[in-house]
Amino acid sequence: MVVVFNVTGEGQGQWAVLQVSGELDLVTSPALRQRVHDAVAEGRHSIVLDLSEVFFCDSSGVGVLIAARRLIRSCQGRLRLILPANGAVDGSHVNRVLAALGVRRLFDVHPDLDSAVREDVDPLSA
Repeated sequence: MVVVFNVTGEGQGQWAVLQVSGELDLVTSPALRQRVHDAVAEGRHSIVLDLSEVFFCDSSGVGVLIAARRLIRSCQGRLRLILPANGAVDGSHVNRVLAALGVRRLFDVHPDLDSAVREDVDPLSA
């Protein structure tokens, strides 16, 4: 079985939105890291990572998310993650991994794109 990893980008007002799909692991995480760095280099310091289509995330994927947070904070920017509940009690796989590692609270998490790009909406609680 071939798993396709993809990162696509679009603008949503002042936000750069990177939609990630597939497995976020040792092999694929450098691609996401590069896309975040490219967005910051272009002057985009408000970034949404839509992880709703990521069905697997290992420690290297978590490392990229933490590094992205650090990079964007160093630019006085904002990073928001989209991690929908998908109808499951524990939510998405990425959400469960972040929670299990104790780093979920570091991220501003939203259930969908509309919530993530709005200024008047509070993030989901950890």
